[in-house]
Amino acid sequence: MRVMLILGTRPQIIKSAPVIRQLAVHGEMELQLVHTGQHYDYRMSQVFFDELSLPEPAVNLSVGSGSHAWQTGQVMIRSEEAIRELGPEVVLVPGDTNSTLGGALAAVKLHLPVAHLEAGARSFDLSMPEEVNRRLTDHCSRLLLVPTENCKANLLREDLPAESVRLVGDTMYDALLEHLPRVEEAEAAGRLGLQPGGYVLFTLHRPENVDNPERLRGFVRAIRDLNDVVVVFPLHPRTRSRLEEAGLVTELRELWHVRLVEPLGYHESLGLMRQALAVLTDSGGMQKEAFWLGTPCLTLRDTTEWVETVSLGANVLVGGDAARIVDATRRLLREDMKKRLRGLPNPFGDGKASARVVEALRECPAWR
Repeated sequence: MRVMLILGTRPQIIKSAPVIRQLAVHGEMELQLVHTGQHYDYRMSQVFFDELSLPEPAVNLSVGSGSHAWQTGQVMIRSEEAIRELGPEVVLVPGDTNSTLGGALAAVKLHLPVAHLEAGARSFDLSMPEEVNRRLTDHCSRLLLVPTENCKANLLREDLPAESVRLVGDTMYDALLEHLPRVEEAEAAGRLGLQPGGYVLFTLHRPENVDNPERLRGFVRAIRDLNDVVVVFPLHPRTRSRLEEAGLVTELRELWHVRLVEPLGYHESLGLMRQALAVLTDSGGMQKEAFWLGTPCLTLRDTTEWVETVSLGANVLVGGDAARIVDATRRLLREDMKKRLRGLPNPFGDGKASARVVEALRECPAWR
């Protein structure tokens, strides 16, 4: 079976890595890896191929940046060309990016079956581009590979056929378990002059947070007021650009307790999360990674697709209000939440999701 895997962003690379390895050793599967180029900066793309020891893509579509419509349209057009050239029998798309939706639409328009990895996640906030992408992708897919029971329930409530839904677990957890031995070797905290347990990790990249100047200033106020703890802030390229446009980078650099750093590789990111007092983020993937590493998380959004972490008390939604962010962070640090997180059940599986994904691809009756 020729399986075309279409990806284009940092989180897609991470969640696909264990699946790529499983496909590579499976005698009945031929992997056709396509990179859309949605993330093209070395620190947001190639570094993860290097760290995760992944093969070079067969095709790079070099889509780059643009509006949602332009980017999705370009992914569709160029994915269609790759599909016609390589002739896959099934197209596998992970996650909820424009690359996910563009690849899925290109495939289904060519009457090819689509498998969606990480299907069923829902924030129920249609103002999020990712929510639109994941819903539309689910509804044009023939195989829905879900990470949790909650995701499965979401799909069944939407009347998607039960025979198309396979509960496999979360492949990001597979990746984390596989790479934990190399996390300590990265020594990110030491490289940055940080004391383990002496800082919080802050990340921000979603358009709804960084493209609104007033909302962005609110996050900067929160960082400024968190002056009783070191704040490590890796700057996503989009975030750096918006901070520079708003004249806020200098203000952040002048704060004694703030460490502005370049985007982190996979191992360094996990290392900093594990040794942090808390993670403050708008990233979906980091919410889960913080949970698995036993580090409390404050999500800088009003909704999340990973409600499991909130239900278990490991994650708190704080939105974009500066005072609320500061109060929640200080309360969390006073309570020493790290101790309370140990031993929580893991609703994301047992670390063997990628093997189940490959088995589901091989067995799926929808292909016949």
